[in-house]
Amino acid sequence: MTAAAHPARLIVLRHAKAAWPDVPDHERPLAPRGRADAPAAGRWLRDCGRAPDLVICSPARRTRETWELAAAELGGDPEVVYDPRAYRGEAEDLLDLLRKVPESRRTVLLVGHRPAVRDLVLLVAVERTDEPSSRVREKYPTSAAAVLALPGTWAQLGPGGALLTAFAVPRGGAG
Repeated sequence: MTAAAHPARLIVLRHAKAAWPDVPDHERPLAPRGRADAPAAGRWLRDCGRAPDLVICSPARRTRETWELAAAELGGDPEVVYDPRAYRGEAEDLLDLLRKVPESRRTVLLVGHRPAVRDLVLLVAVERTDEPSSRVREKYPTSAAAVLALPGTWAQLGPGGALLTAFAVPRGGAG
């Protein structure tokens, strides 16, 4: 199946709410609210039919915990890659990482950090004034997920090369 017949989909998820204990940034765990919101993100992805076949996740504790809690609700068994560029990288670094995704991967979930995840979505999304685009520009809170459709190949992904089709901030209801 060609990319045109079945456009690739990129889901960009910011980690859930993290706690601020006296540990190095890389080791910060999820806060109680984050432990409730991460499964809600997984349920949202599942209910919308957006299960990934590849997950690229920052190796930071809060992103790993976000993915693990979301995955428990999502089902499936996607390949998971923990890549340090998703921890400290900027939008251009994340874009370079995505350009190397094999074309056989049709839905990729990137779990990362602000500001890089927001900057990536703003970089690759076609500039529009619709509701999802306005919300991304305004704020990219914890547990937020942007869904983008790619009309071309992963290798061709570039500025303005994807269409933002959804933006949600799933919440689990805990404090």
